Amino acid sequence: MENMFLFVQKMGPWGIVLIVIVVLLLFGGKKIPELMRGLGKGVKEFKDATNKDENDADK
Repeated sequence: MENMFLFVQKMGPWGIVLIVIVVLLLFGGKKIPELMRGLGKGVKEFKDATNKDENDADK
């Protein structure tokens, strides 16, 4: 797991640009907003579920 974080830290701006270009080529410009919307909904549901579990544990 630590090796992955080291890779991200050493990547630099050109690595990020390369990843963005690859993602655009794979998914296309029209598909990316749909993917981000789905990712946002997933994160929101995860946060709601963790908050609900914390509230249940407090009772």
